[in-house]
Amino acid sequence: MQDERKLFRLAMVVFVVVLALLLPLWVILSSRSMRGLAARAARGGQVVQASLGQVTASQAVAEPAPADPRLAGAYRFEKGGWIYLHLEGAPGRIGFQHGYLLAPEIADAFEAIKLIDTHNSKRGWEFFRAAAREMLWPKIDAEYQEELKGIVEGVKVRGVSLGIDDIVALNAFEELPDYYVPWYNARHQVASAPRILSPGNCSAFVATGSYTRGRQIVIAHNNWTNYLDGERWRIVFDLVPERGYHIFMDGFPGVITSDDDFGVNSAGMMVTETTITQFAGWDPNGKPEFVRSRKALQYANSIDDYVRIMLDGNNGGYANDWLLGDRKTGEIAQFELGLKAHRVWRTKDGYFVGSNFARDPRVISQDTRFDPGNPETSPNARRKRWEQLMKESRGKIDVGTAQKFLADHEDSYLKKELADERTLCGHTDASPRGVSIWGWGPHYPGGAVQGKAMDSRMAAALSFVARRGHPCGEGFIAASFLRVHPEYAWQYPLLLDMKAGPWTVFKAGELPQRKGLTARTVP
Repeated sequence: MQDERKLFRLAMVVFVVVLALLLPLWVILSSRSMRGLAARAARGGQVVQASLGQVTASQAVAEPAPADPRLAGAYRFEKGGWIYLHLEGAPGRIGFQHGYLLAPEIADAFEAIKLIDTHNSKRGWEFFRAAAREMLWPKIDAEYQEELKGIVEGVKVRGVSLGIDDIVALNAFEELPDYYVPWYNARHQVASAPRILSPGNCSAFVATGSYTRGRQIVIAHNNWTNYLDGERWRIVFDLVPERGYHIFMDGFPGVITSDDDFGVNSAGMMVTETTITQFAGWDPNGKPEFVRSRKALQYANSIDDYVRIMLDGNNGGYANDWLLGDRKTGEIAQFELGLKAHRVWRTKDGYFVGSNFARDPRVISQDTRFDPGNPETSPNARRKRWEQLMKESRGKIDVGTAQKFLADHEDSYLKKELADERTLCGHTDASPRGVSIWGWGPHYPGGAVQGKAMDSRMAAALSFVARRGHPCGEGFIAASFLRVHPEYAWQYPLLLDMKAGPWTVFKAGELPQRKGLTARTVP
């Protein structure tokens, strides 16, 4: 009995000692500061994770990572301020890879979108979740439903709690708040509804034939949006789906389409767009635009294919002038897609430009309130500048020229060099006028947030050149801006600095290079 008591007392002493050692460690690891440190590390985006390992951007050394078979072949790395993401396989697997590898960026992007959507619409987030669940989800092709569910599963494994309604609403962030909400408010005669105007995003062109060097197709685009979103629009997607064509595009975390719509597929389709200013219309029975644009880039083999897919189930959301090129034929097109009207122009020797103006008289009269005759507005001033540049540069347009165009600061209305809301490289934060036809007030923090360009040769290799931040190279410092413009303090602390990176070439199948070593994470 004495021996048993001694053993019991000894066991209790050991237990107390072990508990004393482990309890402080548990407290530290479970503390808010430690969780915050982990979140900040994840948000830094310095880790490349894939099926067989992870690679730090600074060291390019492979380390063990979760061996989930759905991650086979997927990887990420950073370059020039962009995150390069390679995804491949069946829809659910592609979605899981997307969600897993971009989980910190998706969580961060979701908070930014939620903030701006709820602030502008004066509605809670549940309104957008309900629209996603009840109106959008039943219209989404099964293939993309599986991919969206995969994103939810991927972020969940990384500790991010977002449901399928959240992810669908995130994917529809260009169409629900600015197209569906004003339609809903008008239909239901919502008292004291805020004035919401459809956006006017982007400057772009496509040219071919005698206008370009070597008669190649040249296509270029800079993304205009609010800086809150735009700072996060920095993903290069290298997407190899189980069905359809290989896709190479820029994009936004958690979204299955490019959404500012610059990309190329392995069938030689070169694609971009600019949004139609002062568009009004919505069809609740239509198919989401983010689904149609992804499907068109994945399955179109020709300009006709692209037009057909975009027209199928057109809901009027995120109405755009699409600028298209077919590398196989040298033909380019402008596809102006309203809800009640649309038109296609095509040529093998010429150009099309976009700066958020509608061009077809039927689209203008039936789908918009746009005034094409007012030279003072941003869309018309930039259109005039595009026309000047195209004519001045005939026969000389190439990717290098395109980069200069995207950085242009000529205000064609004032006829002087001045970065503002009327220049191709937009800086509305510098304008005391803002852009009233988009609902952007004076000094609104928005404008050109990145630029991309490619020609036919680059398209054949699934490659383009891109610059994060203002294409001109100027930076935006959030704290300095908010000190001068406290009216936008509601965006704090999610409004971030936007420092321009270098023009950087990306190519499908690219792997990170560090100190002469290849960080290969593909099995």
